Amino acid sequence: MSSFRSPCTCFHLRRATRRVTQIYDRELAAVDLSLNQYSILRRAGESPRTLGSLADELGMDRTTLTRNLKPLLAVGLLAETRGEDARQRLLQLSDAGRQRLEAARPHWQRAQGIIDEAFGADAVARLHADLDKLTERLHYQESAQ
Repeated sequence: MSSFRSPCTCFHLRRATRRVTQIYDRELAAVDLSLNQYSILRRAGESPRTLGSLADELGMDRTTLTRNLKPLLAVGLLAETRGEDARQRLLQLSDAGRQRLEAARPHWQRAQGIIDEAFGADAVARLHADLDKLTERLHYQESAQ
């Protein structure tokens, strides 16, 4: 690994994110999913979601989410319906999507295990808590401006 040091928090987060994403993407490739697609299917499997609520939960802008949704809709892993308001799009997991998600779960768990082994399960739990706290505080700070 490079010995390059940077005081930039974003640099460190992105570098770690790229490496972690590569691990998940490699494992999920066995079921023809990317990590982004897997995350979308997981959230849509909980209950029908509007495009806006799904984007918020995933921390994606709508354009990025729409780009990631297209292949999932095209192969029938997600179904799109209209909400009570005809302008509202609801996304939900199809039966094929539910099957693919179940097939993907052991691959996701294997990727998670690789991260836990490399960093330690306790350190991963602390990292999750710290990142959640950072996300919440930045959201609060931005909304206060």
